[in-house]
Amino acid sequence: MILAGYRNDEPTARAALVSPQVPLRVAALGALDRLGTLTAADVNKALADQDCAVRRRACELAWRHPSVALVRLLDDDDLVVEAAAWALGERGEAQPEVVARLGLVASAHNEPLCREAAVAALGAIGHQAALSYILDATTDRPAIRRRAVIALANFDGPPVQAALARALEDRDWQVRQAAEDLITDRFGGPEPARDHVADPGPDPTQAPSED
Repeated sequence: MILAGYRNDEPTARAALVSPQVPLRVAALGALDRLGTLTAADVNKALADQDCAVRRRACELAWRHPSVALVRLLDDDDLVVEAAAWALGERGEAQPEVVARLGLVASAHNEPLCREAAVAALGAIGHQAALSYILDATTDRPAIRRRAVIALANFDGPPVQAALARALEDRDWQVRQAAEDLITDRFGGPEPARDHVADPGPDPTQAPSED
């Protein structure tokens, strides 16, 4: 099935869209996308598939189909939510409903990967209404704090500067590095007083795997 996308074999790929085998339906979406013949109707149908693997793959491809609504997928299975958030960020959809729904995922979803994906999407969108959610995420788990710092690249102002200053002293070295990189890109380097922030050691509030 994967070869169908390289052999210009649209009939084989399209037939697999209705295969009873989940891997074939997933592969068919990718093959049609590679051929440039995947339609918005195909994506919408796949987003309603009973299997979350198919819905996730459809989300990954939906960013190129702006007529396909993705916000509703933010209430789906965790793997689907992560992919839907990524696709919304790739589209740069700044509608209030999109920002609000991504903000809810970023602040309240049980799965950290979904929160991280939503924070990344909000940063990519860059709408001012997303800033409060991103700032809140700077106090989440280390991976999400790192993502939130990166997401601040599209924002400015005193709250952003304060968040970056705190990030320079974060317990996670990657958070500190992300903040330093962003400040360097913007201003040519961190504040002199913060050039050599000592490593405060492991974060006692986080599991070892999170550092």
